[in-house]
Amino acid sequence: MTDETSTAAGIQRSLRQCISHMAALLYRHGHVLETVTVPHRGLDRGAIQNLTQASDDWAACQQVLERSEAASYNESGRFILTSLGRELLFDMFGSGAADCA
Repeated sequence: MTDETSTAAGIQRSLRQCISHMAALLYRHGHVLETVTVPHRGLDRGAIQNLTQASDDWAACQQVLERSEAASYNESGRFILTSLGRELLFDMFGSGAADCA
């Protein structure tokens, strides 16, 4: 395994851990996965602040997701998963985990 392959595997593992942690936190705080998978929805600043206060890991995971371009902000300034983030989430939990219908 090359250093590049090892680094890519580590990044993907970190992304998967953050997505899993995010999904659990959303559920515990009354959100559904569609909150972050539907581009026009997203988490507002208040929701992000609540998640940050509820978990020591949220801020770090949010940074990992943003830096890897698996998450960003929509035109309303709400935190959402990008197509990369949604692809990983659906790969992990199944495409029916967050139906956008």
